[in-house]
Amino acid sequence: MQLDELPAELYAAIISHLPADSLQQDVLALTRVCPRSPVPTHSLFEHIRLKHAQQIVQLYRRLHNATDERKWVKDFGIVTWTVDADVLVNLLEILPSISSLLLFVGPSFAPEHLEEIFHKPREDLRFLSLRFRPYVNRATYYQFLKGAYFDTTLTALSRWPPCELSTLSIVQDPLDPEISSAQHFAQPLVFFRLDPISVLLCSAYISSLTRLRLRIPSRQVSRFISSIPSSVPALRLLDLSTCNVLVSDMEGILIRFHDLQHLILDGCGVARDQSQASEWNNIGKICATATVRRAKAREKVLKTWLERNAATTSTPAGMPQPAARRIRPGRRGLATATISFREEPTASEPDIIHVPAGIVIPKVRVVPSPPTLLSLSTSSAFIPDVQYEAIREDFERGWNEGLAQLAAVKSRLYQSWKNGVQMMRITADASGDGYNGLEAIEVEDAFHSGLDDNASLAPPILCLAGSGTSGKHIEGCGHNIARDVWNDMI
Repeated sequence: MQLDELPAELYAAIISHLPADSLQQDVLALTRVCPRSPVPTHSLFEHIRLKHAQQIVQLYRRLHNATDERKWVKDFGIVTWTVDADVLVNLLEILPSISSLLLFVGPSFAPEHLEEIFHKPREDLRFLSLRFRPYVNRATYYQFLKGAYFDTTLTALSRWPPCELSTLSIVQDPLDPEISSAQHFAQPLVFFRLDPISVLLCSAYISSLTRLRLRIPSRQVSRFISSIPSSVPALRLLDLSTCNVLVSDMEGILIRFHDLQHLILDGCGVARDQSQASEWNNIGKICATATVRRAKAREKVLKTWLERNAATTSTPAGMPQPAARRIRPGRRGLATATISFREEPTASEPDIIHVPAGIVIPKVRVVPSPPTLLSLSTSSAFIPDVQYEAIREDFERGWNEGLAQLAAVKSRLYQSWKNGVQMMRITADASGDGYNGLEAIEVEDAFHSGLDDNASLAPPILCLAGSGTSGKHIEGCGHNIARDVWNDMI
């Protein structure tokens, strides 16, 4: 049997094994070689990558009156920086069933174009990647002078209803060093304010998000992510490469995201001095003990809630409740000093709640969970194998010291549990008040299993190879995992 005599089922089976990047060209070539054969033409539209501006115009003309073929488009991407943004807006308007969307946003885009693209929610969307480069061959401050920033894109997405979006990538390409040095040009701004990041990450639309890549060069984005209690509760993979992220920021991220497994920080400045053993030792310890601080923070929130709840329920109906008053530290007498060397309480500290006499506040402790981090990936200049092994040893030594501290904390809590103190453990994103996301520990075996787990926890995979495939990546590192998720080499 010759190639042009195959049944439609065999053509479909052959097409299913073709690589996605060349699927269109391969299927198109097959239809030309076998023009009278039943080659499934819907494969031409399922996975679309447009690499030239004219292709957008041609595809729009092809699908404008083709109602059925529009629904075949599932994976759609624009991988060129120079397009007619108005035509692209019109094209996306007639494609209702996209599940994967990749857009290169170049200098021809205005914020209004993306606002129009994301004005209407797409319920089928599972993968969204936006890559910004407001310049091509020549750097320009045109967008800055025009006051055109893409903050509204994030706000528009945050208005979408809850969906099953699992993967989100928002990347601004760093300025080419040759352009910046030759033209004395600073990194252009794509997002003027970073507050919309918090708005988006707290929105119902991405509540099921598990993989996030957010690269905004040299900007301090970590506090807009980790300081928001209810942001991205299901996150497993986080890439903040090129952002300004310090070791303290990394600790806040690990404390905030209780199920985070892979953290990628290429070009972020973490561990700036590769030769300092104490720095890598500290990083390893932070990775192991972040759950201790998370448990303490959750315990503090729970205690405040219990006190407030007791103060509220103990007040008879109809009687006004006394306003909470902040108690300043220090003695109060006839002669009160006009100056103090004590630190003033910050605005974030909760007011002291007065509980009426006779009301007993239950003592509840939160037991830290084992760390979940599987890999920590970053980048560094070329280092010899000997130095890398030394860095790895320092990191693992810090990790083991952190596990020992975690085990000691859990051992003390276990003794308190045997003495009758109520113990809770975090089972989900515990960002709310009360017992939200907490579960009582009632069985002794469950408590012991939590202690025993620490001894067998392997340290996270530490990879310093950076993005791309040229470096010496460690098997199972976050770089390799992320490359399969984003399907690119940036």
